[in-house]
Amino acid sequence: MKKVDVAVIMGSKSDLGVAREAEKILKEFKVKCEMKVLSAHRTPKATAKYVEGAEDKGIKVIIALAGKAAHLAGVIAAHTVIPVIGVPMDTRDLKGIDSLFSTVQMPAGIPVACMAIGTTGAKNAALYAIGILALSDKMLGKRLLGYRKEQTRSILKTKI
Repeated sequence: MKKVDVAVIMGSKSDLGVAREAEKILKEFKVKCEMKVLSAHRTPKATAKYVEGAEDKGIKVIIALAGKAAHLAGVIAAHTVIPVIGVPMDTRDLKGIDSLFSTVQMPAGIPVACMAIGTTGAKNAALYAIGILALSDKMLGKRLLGYRKEQTRSILKTKI
């Protein structure tokens, strides 16, 4: 069984484009990840089974992307103590506000970290996961610090 550090789980294949943004950053930092489509509502047993076996695979952080009712992150968090980062997806009807509220409004005792809606949220979820992993991986922490320094350099050399 291959070792995976981060699972990126999306509620629907239509979330794949946004999920790929998280995957790109994780790969840039050489963090092993796997991506899955699992639904809180359409595949609840398969979702629970996957999450309950996540620790055995070495998974240390789970990123969950979901839209509309967006219960995926909460359902995942209910089945594990692995940190769960929710990314609400943009929706046609309510522009992702429905997803945001569903992801962020967790009952006390089942925490989910919640990022911004859509692509920005997926990128930040990956960076947040890297920050969690860096607590026990000094080299990863150094790469994250370098990433931040490069952001600073880029902004400071901007000419207007």
